This record gives sequence, C-alpha cells and structure tokens, in this order.
Amino acid sequence: MEDGIRPHAWVALRLPSDLLKVLQIVPNTTISLGKYGSFQANHILGRPYHLTFEVLDKVDVSSQTALRIVHAAELNADSEEKDVLTPMVEDVKALQGEDGVEYVVVNPNGEVVMRTNRETIDDATRQKLTMEEIEEMKRSETGSGKDLVAKILKSHTALDEKTAFALAKYTLRKAKKYMRRFTVLPLDVPLLARWMLIEKEPMKIMEMREEILALMGSWSNVHYGGRYLVVDETGGLIVAAMAEKMGILHGGRPEEPTPANGIPSQSDVDISNTIGQTHQFSNASILEKTAMTAKTNTITLIHANAQPNLSLLKYFDFDPSNPSLHHPLHTHLKTLSWLQLLSPEEDVAYTEPEAVSAELLQTYKSGKRGNYYRKRRRWERVTSVVNSTRSGDFDGLLIASHMSPSTVLHHAIPYLRGGAPVVIYSPNIEPLAELMDLYSTSRRSAFLTNPPDSADIPSEDFPVDPRLLLAPTIQTARCRAWQVLPGRTHPLMTGRGGAEGYVFTGTRVLPAEGDVQARGRFKRRKAGAGYLEGTKDTVITDKANGDIAMGTGTESESTEKVEGDVTMEITEAS
Repeated sequence: MEDGIRPHAWVALRLPSDLLKVLQIVPNTTISLGKYGSFQANHILGRPYHLTFEVLDKVDVSSQTALRIVHAAELNADSEEKDVLTPMVEDVKALQGEDGVEYVVVNPNGEVVMRTNRETIDDATRQKLTMEEIEEMKRSETGSGKDLVAKILKSHTALDEKTAFALAKYTLRKAKKYMRRFTVLPLDVPLLARWMLIEKEPMKIMEMREEILALMGSWSNVHYGGRYLVVDETGGLIVAAMAEKMGILHGGRPEEPTPANGIPSQSDVDISNTIGQTHQFSNASILEKTAMTAKTNTITLIHANAQPNLSLLKYFDFDPSNPSLHHPLHTHLKTLSWLQLLSPEEDVAYTEPEAVSAELLQTYKSGKRGNYYRKRRRWERVTSVVNSTRSGDFDGLLIASHMSPSTVLHHAIPYLRGGAPVVIYSPNIEPLAELMDLYSTSRRSAFLTNPPDSADIPSEDFPVDPRLLLAPTIQTARCRAWQVLPGRTHPLMTGRGGAEGYVFTGTRVLPAEGDVQARGRFKRRKAGAGYLEGTKDTVITDKANGDIAMGTGTESESTEKVEGDVTMEITEAS
C-alpha cells in the first residue's frame, strides 16, 4: 500500500454515519458526499491515509469548498467528552421502588449518580427548534456542524431528565446526522468485502464475510512462492485475498514524482492525470508476450465461462480485459476454462494456427500480418498455461463456487501435490455435509474392501475417490458486535443476517501404489497385578516394487532384507 493518496487511486471514505463510500480519486474533479457536502479531489491528493477531514462551506461565490484536517487531539477530546457522559460507577447501590424495579443508582453517600429513563417522556415538542429552523441554520453554517449540534442540544428542554446513556446516544445520533467529517481509508480486501456485504450486492460475493475470508486464507496456507489452484465465483474476491498474501496485489501504477511538501501542484496534477489515463500500454505485443509467464508464486484460476469474472480486481488497478504491464497480476495470474483443462483438444484456442513461411509472411499486409502474430501469441499463451496446469504439483486448492463441490474435486484434486490443503466455501452447510460423507472413514473402508476400477469413478456409490482426501472438517466463524454496559450487555440488534457461511477443509494424500500387506505380532507382559501392554511388531511387504511402505515398532535387534519381496522384521529388544 502507498503511504499517500495518489491520482486515480481507489479509496474508502468513512462518513459520520459509519457508512463507507468507495470511489476513485480522479484529479480536477469534485467529490460529492450527499448531505455532508462536497470537496475538490485535489485537496486530498498527496495526503496520508487515515486522516479525518472537515468539510467547510464556501464563504462567498468566488471561493471553493475547503477542507480542514481534524487533529488527533481534537478527536481524542471529543471521545473524552463522550466518556464523561457515560461514567463508570463502582461500588454503587441500587435504590428499588415498591414494585422491586431498579430505577436509580446512588453512591455510598446517598447521592444520585445514575438514573433510568423510566420517568422520561420522549416527546417531539421538547425540542424547541423546528425542522425549518434547523435547515436554515445548516445553510448559514460555515463550520463542520459541531456548533449546530451544540445548539440542538441546548434547545432541548428535557435534556437534564435523560440518563447518562440516553444522553450519550442522543448526542451521538445528532453528531452522526450533522457533523460534516470523513476519514480517508486505504481500500484493502477486508474493507472491500465489508463494503460489498453491507452496502452493495452481497450475492455477488456469495455473502462471504471478512472473517470467513481470513479463515480460508489461514487454512489454505497461502504464502509467497507457492502455486495455487482456485475456482472463484465471487467476482475475484478470493483471488484478491490470495494475491494480497502472496505480495502481488498492489503495484499496478508506475512510480510518479511527488513534491517535497507532499502536495502536488496544479501542473503536477495535470501531468499525473495524463499518466493515469495512458499508463495502460498500447503495445499489445509486449502485453501478450509477458502475460501469464511467471513460473512460481502464481494463481491459476479455473472458470466456466468464455472469460473469467474478476470485476472486483479493478479496485486494485487491475483490469483483465485491459491489463497493465506494471501490475504483478499480469504475469502471476493465469486463467483457463474447464474445457481447456479437461479436453484441451476440443478448444479452438488450443489448436495451433497454420504456420506460414517468412517469405509468404512478408507479402501480407500489415493488418493481416499483425493478426497472424496475435493468433500465434494467443496459442502459445494458452498452450503454456494448459500444459503447466495439467502437469499438476499445486500447493493448494481454494473453491468458492455455485457448482457441486464433489464434481469440482473429482477433476481438481489429482493436480495437487501430497499434503496440499483443500479449502471450500459454501453459504449453506448442506453441500459440505454431503462432501463430508463422501470422504468419511466408512466410505473409504468400503472403497478399500472392494475397490472399483478407476474408469468407474465417478459412480453412484463413489462420486469421488475417498482415498485422496484426509481429515475432512467443517467449520465457521462470525464476529458479532456487542453492547457492553452495566446490566445491559447483549449483541447489537442491528446485526446483519443472511447466510452463515461454512468452510470445508481437508488434506490431499497420495495412496500407496501396489499390493501393500502388513503383518504384526502383539505381545503382552505381566506387570504387577495387571498387564502391561507391549508394542506391536510390524512386518510390511510391498510386492509390487520391492519398497517398504511403512514400519513401526520399538528398538530392533535385527533386520532382514531380501531381494524381490522386501521384508522388514522388527523384534522387541530384551
């Protein structure tokens, strides 16, 4: 992430109402915040993130809307004022009425320090200011709204009857409504997921919460230097989370000079605007030659359409339809369709174009010759991606798809190396519960007792090979906001519902090849009045290739090795 706000960067503005507004900072434009006002985009260019600004209205027609930086001391002072309104009282006694309901709290001296709102009458007539007067004050107000909030509180005739908690809530509600402040936040993956889930269209990301996204990244062990296979139908949210962990999500813009004071001049803004509009290279040949060429630290995306849906990557300066040569995802993100993975010979892009000699190529017109080279580069890129994917040896598999998980795993698991984690997300638990049964111990035992031919998989009894995945687990996580107050601690009633979201995890294993047999001798020794269990002497023979697959036991006195059928005998040491 950059230290300062740069031209054409995507940022999130946190408004006083705690809502997020995601937008792109385009130089020489006006940014509107609705009822909170508007400001010039050039006023925040070059500034660091996490600063809080106040919107100041223009004093006359010739002046523009200005911004004032709210310093940390002022923000802390506001927070301390709120703490004063809600004191924490220790060792207090509750005075109870005849009906046994607590309605006042006193200290040991008998002074009332906390009241309930039992006798408070919430009536609109107790606010002397009308809506017309408040709107007139808003139009005449040139500050940030702090004075307006103070006037509204002063005009309330029953403010002294409110309890400390009711007064704090009332003040906070008015501040959220009339304070004209905003905070500039860098747009990262968790913030983008929260914005999509609460304020946009949660179905586009399959109602995936940020804690579920973090859980998937943890169990999949995504890190720098790995090769990962992913099936993502969340618009690119899973790909963005993986790329952030692998260090290839940011860096899509070329370096631009910044003045010493950190604030660009008008000429610098114009130059930056031109760079931002033309930083996408027009040389298509260079882009096609370098696309998807990385060998390590890569993400391979399998999709079911003609083009992958990666619309959310635009918030991180990457557009798959018009990529930038400077962005790491241009070379580290590889995409291919299910048709190219399973039956590449049926895909037109995998078929090699007809080769043309150099002499004949010179006779082509420039447009026809360019088209010929473009088809060759596309064929080379598709062939390279398909061949590298079908070679397998991936370090992990992440799935977030509406397709049946069993059908995806049947085709994708063979491309994983041994020990690779498998992580699957589903909004509902039913598809993952079915998957747990397919990889259960009983299903695996039935498969080993009467193993079917590999050509018969998938079948009705065995849609997948239960030997290829061990330790299947289903889990979930949800962070709930709680109100923590004396005697009234409970979850917030305004929490969002929707799908719970579940994660399936497992580990890819390689079943032993050949006819593996195990023989053991179990011994018991007396120890006192009872029996002391001994250790199991194991003999394992691999008749297929003469290798010893596994052996366990105590210290051995002698071993015997025979050519052909290799036998390992372990006897207990005396």
